[in-house]
Amino acid sequence: MARVVILGQGYVGSIFAIGVERIKRGNLGYYGIPLANELPIKVEDIEIVGSYDVDKSKIGRPLYEVVKRYWEDEIPETLKNVVVRKGIHLGSLRNLPIEAEGLEDKMTLKEAVEKIVEEWKELKPDVIVNVCTTEAFKPFNNKEELIKAIENDDRERLTATQVYAYAASLYAKEVGGAAFVNAIPTLIANDNAFLELAKESNLVIFGDDGATGATPLTADVLAHLAQRNRYVKDIAQFNIGGNTDFLALTDKDRNKSKEYTKSSVVKDILGYDAPHYIKPTGFLEPLGDKKFIAMHIEYVSFNGAIDELVITGRINDSPALAGLLVDLVRLGKIAVERKEWGTVYEVNAFYMKNPGPAEKGNIPRIIAYEKMRQWAGLKPRWL
Repeated sequence: MARVVILGQGYVGSIFAIGVERIKRGNLGYYGIPLANELPIKVEDIEIVGSYDVDKSKIGRPLYEVVKRYWEDEIPETLKNVVVRKGIHLGSLRNLPIEAEGLEDKMTLKEAVEKIVEEWKELKPDVIVNVCTTEAFKPFNNKEELIKAIENDDRERLTATQVYAYAASLYAKEVGGAAFVNAIPTLIANDNAFLELAKESNLVIFGDDGATGATPLTADVLAHLAQRNRYVKDIAQFNIGGNTDFLALTDKDRNKSKEYTKSSVVKDILGYDAPHYIKPTGFLEPLGDKKFIAMHIEYVSFNGAIDELVITGRINDSPALAGLLVDLVRLGKIAVERKEWGTVYEVNAFYMKNPGPAEKGNIPRIIAYEKMRQWAGLKPRWL
């Protein structure tokens, strides 16, 4: 079994929960899950044991009721067994039409961490999945500074994700091992403070920022051009969506966090930093969760010919990430069993926009895919 706690019971967390339970009931196939059922830990082995949120209207309600906000069809009744617990927000929902309530409203951050760790010891998760709202953040890169910020209750310096990751390290140390999957842009797998803490605390970290739509496609297109020695003159790539995460990205600082992880692919793949505009660009509520993506790449071919690629699409945002999480949960459990504390680049390189550790960078996804399969003990597919 792979026991899971979800941090952030929004669109992604809800579609993940619904999809996993529908598969367990035999109502759904494995499309959208890259490794389908190839791993020794099956999709049916995933058990959701806990959920956390800071939306006051969700706290204390059964997961069965909360996911109805994101799915109109039949909801698996097994989700009645999980109640959404109060988490930590640290202002993560500011400027959003949501009334936030967090543990830190009535206690220090240290006390909030201790409470969460005690709850996790009761729930016994193997993997903790972070799909909280995108944050404005500043990396620590120094373990002592991170611990100091927690001890000093420095709410201006810390984000919810950073506090959750710290709590995960304490929990892992107490129980002998756990995994933390960071599917949002806040640097955790790319922050040496957390990696150092993870290695000494029996924690596996996957991150940062799940690569679901336009970003991995951009990486593959750029790899295609680089392999044919075509010079990329410029790149424009943007997304517009209507879900809560896109609304959150109308905040300048949050948008900057997402832009960083999306843009890191250019120099990593090409070897030079071609002029580019790659960022989530706007919020349009009628689009809902089905975001609009567009890409324009101009490049130089043989004899100075100038060619262009123009790509557009509509992608269901949350299911795209939720399907990746199904793999990441199972791979996290495998990494814990292998005691590979710290981070696992072979996993991050395929599933993340900004794969940790920081010194590694992006590689073409087809290569990352085969490296990930090799790490997981699976037969190569195309090599």
